[in-house]
Amino acid sequence: MKKLFGDVNLSWKKVIIYAVIVGIYTALMAIIPQVRFTSLNTITATLEVWIFFGILIIINSKSNMDSALKCFVFFLISQPLIYLLQVPFSWQGWNLFGYYKFWFIVTILCFPMGYIGYYIKKDKWWGYLILFPMILITAYSYYTYLTYFSFYYPKYILISIFCAVAMIIYPNMLFSNKAVKITGTVISSLLIIGITVIVILNPYKYSTEILSTVDNKDITNEYKVYLKDSKYGDVSIRYFDSIESYMVHADFKKNGKTELIIETPDGEIKEYNLTIEMNTYRISEKK
Repeated sequence: MKKLFGDVNLSWKKVIIYAVIVGIYTALMAIIPQVRFTSLNTITATLEVWIFFGILIIINSKSNMDSALKCFVFFLISQPLIYLLQVPFSWQGWNLFGYYKFWFIVTILCFPMGYIGYYIKKDKWWGYLILFPMILITAYSYYTYLTYFSFYYPKYILISIFCAVAMIIYPNMLFSNKAVKITGTVISSLLIIGITVIVILNPYKYSTEILSTVDNKDITNEYKVYLKDSKYGDVSIRYFDSIESYMVHADFKKNGKTELIIETPDGEIKEYNLTIEMNTYRISEKK
């Protein structure tokens, strides 16, 4: 591990080869449908793994300018390649490059960040201040994916662990100064503990309204509604002043497939197939 953080002979050839390999891998993770909603797919959307790559480049560079240029070129090659490889497999075609704007800005910022980031190698306390924004971004990713993990269990566990471990490893691997190591480890540990407690005490819920009618009849408070398996969440009948009618309200707490069951005032049972995702659902009447 120590060799990875500072003892790699990072030639330009290696930077370009790694950029191509990472670009191809990330494109595959975006293309393969089986890895959607998993830790493997997160590299296509958020920064924590790319921060790891950037730190490795910075810490194995020979100078500020070497670091800045290598970070810039690594992203300049890998990011467009990711979108280019997806074009034949996406319904959006070349319009997919519309999403490249964010990563293009990140690529431009890689030059000054690579230049400034090189000062981490000076092993001073202010070097940790340079690193700290990257710790915070990784901490935010940890919060995001730990939340996803609670909803998609056991998915997203690998990326959650990666973020937590990275937050601890960075101050320990990048600095020899004992005081900086201890301070950085304590700060990262507090962030991990705090975020974990928040997610446990305030688990994610996807709240939405599902139905307002059954067999073309308006739902009233006399209807009864429940899920076949309560582990997926809670449903109830609620009145909404904005539309002056009752609807089935749902607080989903887990993804998966279950059945929504509605009992009418006449005693008729209506069953619906329900597929739940983190911010969407699909429902159809059971035949």
